[in-house]
Amino acid sequence: MENEQINHTAKFRKLLFLFEVFKLACTAFGGPQVHFTQFKRNLVERRNYLNLDELVELNSLCSILPGPTSTQMITAIGFKKGGPRLAFLTLAIWISPACLLMGSFALLVTHLGITVQELHFLKYLQPMASGFIIYGAFQFVQLFIHKFYHWIILIATAIIGILASTPYLFPILLIAGGLISSLVHQKKQIHPVQAIKEINWSNLILFFAIFTTAALLGLATQDKLFRLFENMYRYGSLVFGGGNVLIPMMYNQFVVFKGYLNANDFLAGLGVLQAIPGPVFSFASYVGALAMASEGLNVQIVGSIIASIGIFLPGILLIFFVYPIWDQLKVYAPIGNAIEGINAVSAGLVITSAYLLFIPLAINQSNMIVLLFTLFVLLTTKIPSPIIVIVTLLAGFLV
Repeated sequence: MENEQINHTAKFRKLLFLFEVFKLACTAFGGPQVHFTQFKRNLVERRNYLNLDELVELNSLCSILPGPTSTQMITAIGFKKGGPRLAFLTLAIWISPACLLMGSFALLVTHLGITVQELHFLKYLQPMASGFIIYGAFQFVQLFIHKFYHWIILIATAIIGILASTPYLFPILLIAGGLISSLVHQKKQIHPVQAIKEINWSNLILFFAIFTTAALLGLATQDKLFRLFENMYRYGSLVFGGGNVLIPMMYNQFVVFKGYLNANDFLAGLGVLQAIPGPVFSFASYVGALAMASEGLNVQIVGSIIASIGIFLPGILLIFFVYPIWDQLKVYAPIGNAIEGINAVSAGLVITSAYLLFIPLAINQSNMIVLLFTLFVLLTTKIPSPIIVIVTLLAGFLV
């Protein structure tokens, strides 16, 4: 009887965790750095699913892996709370709202000719998202910048990111920050070095097997769906730095090179992407559906699903491989000592993201009011993010 009660309690806690993930999926705007602040607020401070140090370490780990950083982070948290099964459920719930929204918008564009202008009630979501990102930058500085060399890394990263305006530098900056931190602490040994035990290679083997098989099938068959999956899987395997890197690569591949969709439709989807919560990699759902526009509604839906699976799968296979041995990896001095530098670079990148998202924002009275109101509420109150989003949507309807 007691065991049965314990099982019921454990199931309830898992359901409560998944409900929190769903709320985040519907309200977490911005890129992975901003998602981090929402994870901290909801999963650490409010629900205590993990402590802040664990979240900080996860941020470092996922930042140096290719793929969707915040998706890998929240999937790893699900793994910690309930193993592989809960991790897969966490992944599904986290990506579903954004993927459904982007895929549905692609169908509306194709079959009803819906334009961004007709979705006027979303007009204040971008300045609201800018407020979230600025808040995220403030939080990152408070969390990660404590030493003189942290400030040097932060300022250098922000300046390089803004002046270069290319996300291809992101992985280089992350590696450089980790190396600097490791050199600063080179004499610091965290724990006695021990051999890593019980490495499960299956997910890493599967990662490379799918990569190779998808490429060969796409080349051999020239089937559009196979090629779509191969392209998305390749991007998910090689992209560092989140969606800011992914978007220009998709534009060059699907608009310029292959001509699967035109520039106007691509940019319309990009506009809607700025106004929805969840992972930026969900843009693949939109591109996948539009790439199959000439094949009919059913194939469009399949294309959207295949593109979503392709873009998220490699990053998840990597986190499933690395996370179970992360506790053993992080005790090695070079890895453990690199965490501070990687997080300092992340703080600089969120400042870069705040700048890049603010630049295209129309500077007018209403947008500035929404941005400042969002920032004020986040800094001074504990009002949940869903309430902020609902109020912003209502403002878009009414004004």
